[in-house]
Amino acid sequence: MDIVLYVILGIIAIAGIWMWTNYNALVRLRNHCNEAWSNVDTELKRRYNLIPNLVESVKGYAKHEDQVIESVIRARQEALAGKGSVGDQADNENVLVGSMKHLFAVAEAYPDLKASHNFLELQKELANTEDRIQAARRFYNANVRDLNTRTEIFPSSVIAKKFGFTRQDYFQVEKIEIREPVKVSLDE
Repeated sequence: MDIVLYVILGIIAIAGIWMWTNYNALVRLRNHCNEAWSNVDTELKRRYNLIPNLVESVKGYAKHEDQVIESVIRARQEALAGKGSVGDQADNENVLVGSMKHLFAVAEAYPDLKASHNFLELQKELANTEDRIQAARRFYNANVRDLNTRTEIFPSSVIAKKFGFTRQDYFQVEKIEIREPVKVSLDE
């Protein structure tokens, strides 16, 4: 009788340790995702802070390009105000990146602007920030991949479902239309 009791207690102990280990792993992965998203958010804010200076530089040279400048300002405001899901933020970033691409295409038509030290420094700083955003995005997506895998594979999916761990969205900004070159015509 004692042996049966010890076997049952052993099985219960093993099951408890297994649940505890899987739960802790899921919590750790969720916290890694939150930390990684915080890093992405920091880099995005850095970009948002650079954009007004860039816009002001272009405004001085390209006074008749108000529509492009306004689209950048509007896209920045929407991206900065984005408090929704990762997917919503990615959509806002797609619009912002597209409008920035148009702004740089317009700047190409102004040799004095392209040669301006301030504009060149802002471009360099923005390129550096874009690299940092990409690195933070890759880090975030790697953490999301790990969490999503853990929440989907058996047997940890049982613990994930029981304690409310859900799939996270990847932060995907790049869309096909953003990779295409911008067509700019100043003949109008």
